[in-house]
Amino acid sequence: MSETGVGLSELPNGWAWTTAKEIAEFIRGVSYKKSESSKTPKEDFVPILRANNINSQLDYADLVYVPQERIKDEQFIKAFDIVIAMSSGSKNLVGKAAQSYQDYHGGFGTFCGLVRVSPQLNRELIGLFFQSPDYRNKISRLSSGMNINNLRGEHIESMSVPIPSLSEQHRIVAKIEELFTKLDAGIKELHKAHSQLKRYRQSVLKAAFEGKLTEAWRTKHQDEIEPASALLERILKERREKWETEQLEQMQAKGEMPKDDKWKTKYNEPITPDTSDLPELPNGWVWTTLPQIGELNRGKSKNRPRNAPFLYGGRYPFVQTGDIKQANGLIRHYNLTYSEEGLKQSRLWPAGTLCITIAANIADTAILGFNACFPDSMVGFLPERGQCNIYFVEFFLRTAKEDLERYAPATAQKNINLAILKDLAIPFPSLAEQNIIAQEIDRYLSVADEVEKTITAELKRAEQLRQSILKKAFSGKLVPQDPNDEPASVLLERIKAEKQIALW
Repeated sequence: MSETGVGLSELPNGWAWTTAKEIAEFIRGVSYKKSESSKTPKEDFVPILRANNINSQLDYADLVYVPQERIKDEQFIKAFDIVIAMSSGSKNLVGKAAQSYQDYHGGFGTFCGLVRVSPQLNRELIGLFFQSPDYRNKISRLSSGMNINNLRGEHIESMSVPIPSLSEQHRIVAKIEELFTKLDAGIKELHKAHSQLKRYRQSVLKAAFEGKLTEAWRTKHQDEIEPASALLERILKERREKWETEQLEQMQAKGEMPKDDKWKTKYNEPITPDTSDLPELPNGWVWTTLPQIGELNRGKSKNRPRNAPFLYGGRYPFVQTGDIKQANGLIRHYNLTYSEEGLKQSRLWPAGTLCITIAANIADTAILGFNACFPDSMVGFLPERGQCNIYFVEFFLRTAKEDLERYAPATAQKNINLAILKDLAIPFPSLAEQNIIAQEIDRYLSVADEVEKTITAELKRAEQLRQSILKKAFSGKLVPQDPNDEPASVLLERIKAEKQIALW
């Protein structure tokens, strides 16, 4: 093994440490005013890649276009150029790099940089170095030490790069391509399995709410099942009786006893579903709406956290749309709390409330696992106690998500109103069948969840294997060295001489 510079690891014989500046040219991104850019192609405009276009490969979607006169000749991307995110709001994104494998009639923005490698090297190998754990660790140390998310050109130019002989460079690239081809084939199959899981979940829910999932159960128990029409009639009767009792109590408290029953006409009958275009339901089922089988109301929150910090930091959980999105059906955690003042301008909903988002993420649903407040960007649904399975309703709303999203206007902040949810028609079986359906859906979806965890773990392992391959490659352990190869130091001297006379 040969000796190396201070702070650098030892390399195999024939290898040498160099810097990016010695083997490549660093080029800064194109500067332009936002007012002169366009989101669509125009004559004499050229596309510009930005940090969001840099993933494991360059992504040519969501481009901006600027006048061609803004781009210098050297800022047009050439084959084997490496584009780097030099500035980002996230430490995980700053330094992200990807290589172009063809000439591209376009440039890269001011928050990016470009490394153009000497043609005397295998430039694909250098592109792979900028994907390696060694490179990412160096970027991480840089951004951590500076406590900023911006790189400068000198950070990239001073980057230490291990260089093997040219022959070994070719052997390493060939071996990586061989291993990555197999790895990518496995990853493709994992993604295919993941997409099939989505279809599997959809088919389970579809079968459940068409009555097919419990068809055999329904046939077996047909003489024992209360028709859903009788259940719904009882719910509606009990809800009216409850309202009348509450009204009488309020009038008695004021000393205003009614003289007749005219006050009963003030009762607002819950919205009934429009069944004219709805499919036929299994025997014993009926169509209903959320207002018919429970309370449906918006959350309350008059102030945002940044505008009224005194409302927060107490003992009352406060959940938001993001908590719903991450809950997978049941809200177990929260990040914010209300103080006593916060509670006064809100409402504490009981555990078991079904939360439905109506802004930003439309129709995401989850059930509260604890008493909590939530803002008016969410709706709460409380079923009539003992008359409706809340999990059954939550599962159904998952099937209605796409339909509800279509009602949201195409604006930056999508939202739907309460009336849309009130009008939503829901297939409604007996309570016993609701319970069976909820259990069966949970059983099938739990299997899918476990498979998804396995797929996620395998994808993570595949990425770890990719990084392990690159780590071996740049430490000289992926392919054997050939003592007859020209040492890298000789190659680097040749590059240095050619760079001085600007041959590339």
